[in-house]
Amino acid sequence: MPFGSEPREHGIALALSGGGFRAALFHIGVLWRLNEMGALKQLARISSVSGGSITAGLLAVRWDRLIFGSDDVATNFQHEVVAPLRSFCSLNIDVSSIFTGVLNPFHTAGEEVADELRKHLAMGVSLQTLPDTPRFVFNSTNFATGTGFRFSKPYAGDYRIGLIPNPDFDVATAVTCSSAFPPVLSPFVIDIADPDIFTQTIGADLWDQVDYRRRLQLADGGVYDNLALETVWGRYDTVLVSDAGKPFELDASISSFVPNQILRVMDIGLNQALALRKRMLMHEYKSHSVKGAFWAINTPIQNYKTPQVICVSDQKIQALSALRTRLDRFNEQEQCELINWGYAVSDAAIRAYAPQVATVTTAATLPFAGYPLN
Repeated sequence: MPFGSEPREHGIALALSGGGFRAALFHIGVLWRLNEMGALKQLARISSVSGGSITAGLLAVRWDRLIFGSDDVATNFQHEVVAPLRSFCSLNIDVSSIFTGVLNPFHTAGEEVADELRKHLAMGVSLQTLPDTPRFVFNSTNFATGTGFRFSKPYAGDYRIGLIPNPDFDVATAVTCSSAFPPVLSPFVIDIADPDIFTQTIGADLWDQVDYRRRLQLADGGVYDNLALETVWGRYDTVLVSDAGKPFELDASISSFVPNQILRVMDIGLNQALALRKRMLMHEYKSHSVKGAFWAINTPIQNYKTPQVICVSDQKIQALSALRTRLDRFNEQEQCELINWGYAVSDAAIRAYAPQVATVTTAATLPFAGYPLN
């Protein structure tokens, strides 16, 4: 069946890309503006990878604590979601995790990241405790099968090995698998005591090879789909996509040194896969098969022809899109500017291309006025 030909569910889906703490902070600005618009509560699904999964995981475990008013705006969003995320992004998670993993052969760097998520963001709760709506989907990559492996409340698995119904993994495990960037934090290995907890699904061509179900070797979901699009773009009639991933770096002086060439080939391959997904998404928007909006961390805000766009200079956009994508400490200025930028560009994109998702009309005002972006 051709892409996009299936009937879509009525609802709004949000896809959050990878990009380490940079993405986590950028996306929290997006969620901040969606909340002000009354759109956060309307979301049917939130699909995420890598740094986006850190933000989504925190929102997931705090969802039942949000107090939504009659206008569908959560009055305690900043306290329950923004503050703890900012505190977490002030830590050096990747360095300490790698260091611990090297010293302790029985506790990998990925497991250390999961422990930090449990300790600081209370993600030690089961996927079964998450809300049914919105549906949170944490995407990772299965190294063994070369496909996306998804964690959600109804199931976990991939289409080649089958699904685990009602999985009891904790949220920290799902988020860590989704953000386990190779080679330092991956693979995150999950040993399955009883591989028969998987159910066979149509197309599961590796079902008969039990080793694929007995030992899962998972890595950053961005390796397979850095926009977290696959679980949303053919399912809902409105799709919002927030891309805080690393822009492709142009380089006129590529070295002939073999390792550099290999890394460049990998970057080109990943960039082309990303570009293909973007083109397919834009085709769906332009053909009106799906409604929605796309914005990226390096999008010139002037591209969105809508009144009262927040002023953001090209120099500031370039600087923010060049920030590192690690899980290390982001200072006050970096945090506030990234949150402001996610807030500003999502506001412009939604008002330009998907104004119907906003049920509350409020003027956009930067969350941190002391850190202007012009």
